Amino acid sequence: MTEPVAPQLVLNSRMLYFGWIPADPEAVAALVPQGLTPAPNRQVFMNQYVVDDAAQTSGFGAYSLTYLGPDLSGVDAPDGVTPGRWWTHYVNSSPVVRAYAAARGVPATVGTTTIEVRGRRLVATTEADGVPVIRTTARVGRTGDAVNRGQLRYFTRLDGRLVGGNYPFVAEPVDPFEVESLEFLEPDHPVYALRPAEPLEFVWGFYSPRSSFAYPGGEFVLD
Repeated sequence: MTEPVAPQLVLNSRMLYFGWIPADPEAVAALVPQGLTPAPNRQVFMNQYVVDDAAQTSGFGAYSLTYLGPDLSGVDAPDGVTPGRWWTHYVNSSPVVRAYAAARGVPATVGTTTIEVRGRRLVATTEADGVPVIRTTARVGRTGDAVNRGQLRYFTRLDGRLVGGNYPFVAEPVDPFEVESLEFLEPDHPVYALRPAEPLEFVWGFYSPRSSFAYPGGEFVLD
């Protein structure tokens, strides 16, 4: 297989993407590097998604991924509203995608994500090195006429520099959608620092069985 180069396209992934207020805001803020500023409320984002078939990608092949980290202040996406985001964890099932991401400063590690939908109940589970570390339970409906689209902005550190990239996406969200629970299952795992407050303070989010996006890699260096 030819090594994938930027950009890369992914079509119709099954994606659960949402944000929350953390239980330990200062622990979250401590994960943000010098040169970036966490959001005032220290909110956290997480994306759990599955790409079921290699035919859905331009070169990655099938894979699953959970990534998460703190939202940022002062480095918004091109819409001027959606916050920029700092990846602290990136748990990926594919060595191809992990290598692609790591070459761009993403903290890629080994793991799998599953999303199971039975009726209106969705359960998404993230495993790191075979150990379940995150489980999300949500109530979901069906897709309608609504479409989410735009660009997200993520930051990484590469060769000592902060690098940002814009990631275009188009997603068809379901309605209704409600996150019923978010469990961080392994207190000894580093991801536990991002666990939610109790009760869960949901900030935003969606589930889409058809979410498409591009991986451009780094596009600019943050001064």
